[in-house]
Amino acid sequence: MSERRRRGPGGRTLPLYQQAALRLGEILAATAPDSFLPSEPELARQLGISRATLREAMRSFEEQGRIVRRQGVGTIVTRPPRALDAGLEVLESLETLAARTGLPVEMGECVIEVRPAGEEDALPLEIPASSSVVEVSRVIRAGGRPVAYLIDVLPEALLPRQVWANGFTGSVLDVLLRAGSVELDVSRTEIGALSAPPEIARRLQIHRGDVLLRLEARLFSRDGRAVDHSWSYFLPGSIHLHVVRRVGRASGSAGAAEIDPTGTPSDPHLTSR
Repeated sequence: MSERRRRGPGGRTLPLYQQAALRLGEILAATAPDSFLPSEPELARQLGISRATLREAMRSFEEQGRIVRRQGVGTIVTRPPRALDAGLEVLESLETLAARTGLPVEMGECVIEVRPAGEEDALPLEIPASSSVVEVSRVIRAGGRPVAYLIDVLPEALLPRQVWANGFTGSVLDVLLRAGSVELDVSRTEIGALSAPPEIARRLQIHRGDVLLRLEARLFSRDGRAVDHSWSYFLPGSIHLHVVRRVGRASGSAGAAEIDPTGTPSDPHLTSR
């Protein structure tokens, strides 16, 4: 296997079964649905691994519904499960995205707790460490399987018990929008990959170390207050993210934004928020 495939998030060397899973994913992507994979001995030979390692790599794809193994028949490649589709320009809840995509989603295991804010909460939320926060963690399911694990932490004053005690279906964003107690403005989000730690792997019913898509975000109000600090973990292929980017003008071209002595573009439309 190539050096590229041996490296995971952060440049760490991946375990052998994860290297095999990456290569197996490429094979599945190139195989027509309802087709059979080569036999286990042949597939193990192609990947240069033992059959035990191959079975471990295949287990993740079986849990994701990507393959079906039938004793005495073989391994069949299934049609890729439908995915949520989201543009990064507008912040929307998974429920809203699902309704537009036509993919039913439901909330699985959910834990809501009120606790004292720790230092890890106080800084991003810009609150005293002695404040109370609400932490909402839940699993989102689609097609009968877990596809995402979401965690939100926000000041208790913004999400009092009477707001979420009845009828909470999984979206903190939708709850805040319905409550209308704060005017929401922008979300600043970092996107990256993560090797699933044990607790998240358990909730998503995957193997520890499997690669996940992670979004870490801070939601701000119109007056610049930090409202929510959240983490979203998605199974690969469960959501398609895209962004529409306009073409900037070349430096020195006609109509290019003028730069003042502080280095700030004079054209407000070119100033990032």
